[in-house]
Amino acid sequence: MIPVISHTSPTQKLYQSFLSDCQDLGFKGELCLDYANRTVLATDNSIYQVLPQGVVYPKNTQDLQILTRLCQEPDYCNVVLSPRGGGTGTNGQSLTDGLVVDTSRHMNQILEINVKQRWVRVQCGVVKDQLNTALKSYGLFFAPELSTSNRATIGGMINTDASGQGSCAYGKTRDHILELSTVLMDGTLLQSSPLNSKELAIAKSAPDLSGKIYNIVDQIITGHSEDIQSGFPPLNRCLTGYDLAHLRTKEGKFDLNSILCGSEGTLGFITEAKLNLLPIPKACVLVNIRYDNFDSALRDAKNLMAAGPTSIETIDSRILNLAKEDNIWSSVAEFFPSDDSHELQGINLVEYAADSKYELREKIRPLLTQLVKGSHKLSYGYSIASGDDVTKIWAMRKKAVGLLGNTKGEARPVAFVEDTCVPPENLANFIQEFRHILDSHNLEYGMFGHVDAGVLHVRPILDMKQPGDEHKIRVITDQVVELTHKYGGLLWGEHGKGVRSEYAPKFFGKLYPLIQQVKHIFDPRNQLNPGKIATPSNNIPLLKIDEVPTRGQKDKLIDQDSWENYNDAVFCNGNGACHNWDPNDAMCPSWKVTRLRTHTPKGRASLIREWLFQLKKQGSSADQEAKKLHSRLSLTSLLEFPTRVRNSLEKRLGKYDFSHEVYESMAGCLACKSCTGSCPVKVDVPEFRSKFLELYHSRYRRPLKDYFVGTLEIVLPIAYRFRWFYNLVMGSYPTKLLLKYSIGLVDSPLLSRVNFNRALKNLEVEIATEKSLAHLSEAEKKKSIILLQDAFTRYFETELVIDTLKLLKQLGFKPLLAPFRPNGKPLHVHGFRKSFARAAHENCKMLNNLEKFGIPFIGIEPSMTLTYRGEYQKVSKLKIPNVLLLQEWLVEQSLPRLTASEKAYKLLTHCTEKTNAAQSIKQWQQIFSKLGYKLEVINVGCCGMAGTYGHEKANQENSKGLYEMSWQEVVENPELQDQLVVTGFSCRSQIKRFSKKVLPHPAQVLINR
Repeated sequence: MIPVISHTSPTQKLYQSFLSDCQDLGFKGELCLDYANRTVLATDNSIYQVLPQGVVYPKNTQDLQILTRLCQEPDYCNVVLSPRGGGTGTNGQSLTDGLVVDTSRHMNQILEINVKQRWVRVQCGVVKDQLNTALKSYGLFFAPELSTSNRATIGGMINTDASGQGSCAYGKTRDHILELSTVLMDGTLLQSSPLNSKELAIAKSAPDLSGKIYNIVDQIITGHSEDIQSGFPPLNRCLTGYDLAHLRTKEGKFDLNSILCGSEGTLGFITEAKLNLLPIPKACVLVNIRYDNFDSALRDAKNLMAAGPTSIETIDSRILNLAKEDNIWSSVAEFFPSDDSHELQGINLVEYAADSKYELREKIRPLLTQLVKGSHKLSYGYSIASGDDVTKIWAMRKKAVGLLGNTKGEARPVAFVEDTCVPPENLANFIQEFRHILDSHNLEYGMFGHVDAGVLHVRPILDMKQPGDEHKIRVITDQVVELTHKYGGLLWGEHGKGVRSEYAPKFFGKLYPLIQQVKHIFDPRNQLNPGKIATPSNNIPLLKIDEVPTRGQKDKLIDQDSWENYNDAVFCNGNGACHNWDPNDAMCPSWKVTRLRTHTPKGRASLIREWLFQLKKQGSSADQEAKKLHSRLSLTSLLEFPTRVRNSLEKRLGKYDFSHEVYESMAGCLACKSCTGSCPVKVDVPEFRSKFLELYHSRYRRPLKDYFVGTLEIVLPIAYRFRWFYNLVMGSYPTKLLLKYSIGLVDSPLLSRVNFNRALKNLEVEIATEKSLAHLSEAEKKKSIILLQDAFTRYFETELVIDTLKLLKQLGFKPLLAPFRPNGKPLHVHGFRKSFARAAHENCKMLNNLEKFGIPFIGIEPSMTLTYRGEYQKVSKLKIPNVLLLQEWLVEQSLPRLTASEKAYKLLTHCTEKTNAAQSIKQWQQIFSKLGYKLEVINVGCCGMAGTYGHEKANQENSKGLYEMSWQEVVENPELQDQLVVTGFSCRSQIKRFSKKVLPHPAQVLINR
């Protein structure tokens, strides 16, 4: 049923009625009027924020035909439809105050691969990396390469005629389109491909809208051929969208796809595409050239182009410095060594690709000769990468867009004049004047881009909450428009027009009326993504860059204290890195398993921003509510229990509160912290989720499972004394039913049966206390290490703790065991922030007393150990002790070789460890190598457990789905038996549940038993 919202406006009633009729006509997908979906899709990667009336997720082409045909009814001629793919647009292309039509959730299948003829047929929601992963085994790929390739959909690429790295060699998206399927506004399904004269005549005779389109467009290009040829600049990135200049192919065929590519959803809904494929080059190298002046890097582009590379990308010092602070730098640092005599201010990444190593050597020879001789004297050094290292460096370059958003402070890099394009030979002079414009406004900025194509991405740093900075958008854009004209270029060279379409008449000139004719024949009532690129008549205006609502206009209404307290959310710039398609990448498992944008870091950040805004409208703030909550006495909290019960009852009865929609999104988060480590802007969902849950449950009752999990660390030491009884009770069928239907947990791991105290005594391992440490000699202290206990390995995997102590002794160290204290991580996850702060305080107090003896601390379980350098930093007023992961400490030690067998193992890593301590994965490999073993890292995503997430009834299906998505195939591969080692407790627990296997921790296979 379509929900009816009370106190609706006439516009809202119109859209409610429209969606209701869609449902009656058999629409198979989802029709959403809820505020959460609308809020999340009100933004993209631009400065703008436009709240849609609703969001629809069509399941197939027939759903799109229902939408378009219904729009032709007289009652719905004012309904607006805007297609949306990955939502990574920087100019508001997919934003609308009508209906967002998101095809990425369901229409994302690869339909047919023809290897012999080198083409593929896909649905519009297929992600570029998803496609190329499927093609890799055939030795084929789809070009060009985008920085957003892990979330950009093929439909979105077609709609913006996307290009990127290597476009000079591989062209733009339209250069690889063989055929498109497009739903037109009368519901006609148009199949467009290059047509000869006979085929064109047949197409023009069609009785539906497609026939009219072919007739009118043919008349336009026939009657205005000279104007069209002179009006489109001969650039690699020419005037995309409604491209009349390329309607005739080199073979003389009529290709309507030239108009559809780059049309930004203003002409129809692309549903399927037949794409041309290219063979993957068999050999590739990347020459990484270093400069102590960014202007030198730009001016060197002409010299480098003469050496015939496949592509040249450039990055300035600001982005390089941000990359050095990101976890990705560890994978590429060796190619950009420090130099005492030069300061790295810019790099050029020069790629060569070929079908053989010999051909590659010949291609690269002129450049290397040039660099070795130093003939141009612009650069000061270079390195060469090949194989997997090329992929790693390109991954760093791809992350550049998002890394710019991680600038500190309120002002952040903003995309609004960031893809200008000029002839490459003019680029250095153009950028010099561009810099003068920005410098005249006293602005800082970051730069990167495709110097081979004359495209440079420039993002000025502005605080869009400040009216003065918002005004600069207009002033600077107007200045840059004139500058690009001066140098024979374009304002938009890569990322589409969107809201910047107001400049279309200036750049198209006398061709603009022809563009309007095209729009009119496709969409006479201006219902498809209106205001972008062109309007059907002069009576209808284009959107203007300073008349569309911006995010800053709403953000400035949030009180400053709440803004600062929730800075883990509010600075999300919408780059969409969390919409990563790859099931073997840790980033945001809840998105991968639900395909709901409300269940992504970007979506959750948007909901928190809206929630803060709504609180302010109600005369309150999150900061005020938190201060009131933390100042209450326990008795006051108990007295408010009836109020929470009443509020919860009202919630059950359907009383609306936007907080419920925010809660639903936050409850689906695994708190794995992959966002914190992988998001280039460092959006930290577990942190702001914890704050939200604390306030939400001050008004609404907590589920019993939260108390069960929150008190687990306190209860386990007691339960362990009676572990046989605990296991008997918890393993029984009646208890499992009680857990599932009363508490909301489907199961719970059982306690280890090992007598820990006896094992410690046998190993002669002492508990670390101030008294015991004081008795150690200096020599003993140098060989000592203090192992911190965490509740999960200590009580559920006691054998692992004992084995770790054994290994340390075997390696010649003196292990000591810190007294057990609750770490507090489960409390943080479920929003018991006051209790978490107390746990952090007590832990820090104890460890600070021990730290003065100079003995290092280590932990086994990644998520618990990394809490010290993560969550503790934000709540504890005491000094935070330095607690290392086991491998972080071991890798720095002198280790004896344990074996000569070189037995090989395969490592499966924990999400938190993989994304928040990336270097530690390589450290395990180094340790194994030192000890005489081989260790290969197998790339997997999330196992689906993440603490207690997988044990919760509400998450059971998603938890299993995530395990099957990435881990199950690896774990159950018979060829990998006795080779797999797993670092995370959660991961090992998940393997026990679904694959019925017990896999060891890396430390356990190193013991000489």
